[in-house]
Amino acid sequence: MSHSPTAGSPWRVLVQMVRDWPVASQQQARRNAMVATTSCARRRVERQEVADFLAARPADGTAPAEQRAGHRTGH
Repeated sequence: MSHSPTAGSPWRVLVQMVRDWPVASQQQARRNAMVATTSCARRRVERQEVADFLAARPADGTAPAEQRAGHRTGH
């Protein structure tokens, strides 16, 4: 008599699903946490880049010296 993974009573299948649920749930939660952590890290890096850019600009709102002297890039 051979047993296939789908063979057995519906109760046996249900019991196996209930037994497997905590492991599958934990694995999915871990994947979700890794995705969220990656997203947060990217946003943190982007915020830092913006802060660095703004910190490098003069406080009075004038353009950096290179641009005032006519050395604009892309023109």
